[in-house]
Amino acid sequence: MITTELVFVRHGEAQCNVDGLVGGPRTCTGLTNRGYAQVERVALRLVAEHREKPFDALYAGPRIRLRQTGEIISQALRLPMCTDDRLDGPVHGAADGRPWAEVKTAAHGGPHAHPDKPWAAGSDTWNGYVERAGDFMRELIEQHEGERVLFAAHGETVIVAHTLLLGIPLGSAAGFTVSHGSITRWQHHLNRLGQRRWMLDRHNDTEHLAALEQEAAS
Repeated sequence: MITTELVFVRHGEAQCNVDGLVGGPRTCTGLTNRGYAQVERVALRLVAEHREKPFDALYAGPRIRLRQTGEIISQALRLPMCTDDRLDGPVHGAADGRPWAEVKTAAHGGPHAHPDKPWAAGSDTWNGYVERAGDFMRELIEQHEGERVLFAAHGETVIVAHTLLLGIPLGSAAGFTVSHGSITRWQHHLNRLGQRRWMLDRHNDTEHLAALEQEAAS
């Protein structure tokens, strides 16, 4: 039997993604037209799912691209959205607004490359961010036990969930691809013996975007 279910939707393509900029709170200007189209497709898919088995809560982080993603889903599902600052991505400090290529060159790699070192003045460390965000994810899971919870999320939030629920050691060199507009689903199973186990039902599912990609290519 499935009890708690967590469904993560990565935000659609944002302008900072297209421009190759570190999209912190000073720089994020929201979704591109393509990003809006991606989220509209995922919202249509979730509407059908919500009709059969309703979601109980919808969360979004504070950055514009997340709030825009969450608002589209909220309107489509007629489900109120809760914005929580603790679902924001890493703190980028002085890197906010700079080209990612420059930041990675100066830091000798991206945030994951040296997980216990800041990648810019005033930034998080990767391990520090994952630990902080993981603590909040654990709180949310306890708060919503037995419910279906939907997230308009950063790709980093999906990685945090995987790190927590798979028990991946901090600083692991392994990673996950998380595409714009993708769906990732975790399910908490309870079997007839009373044993509980988190199961990754799907990761980076972009089936709903296939037609959109074909249209763009034609």
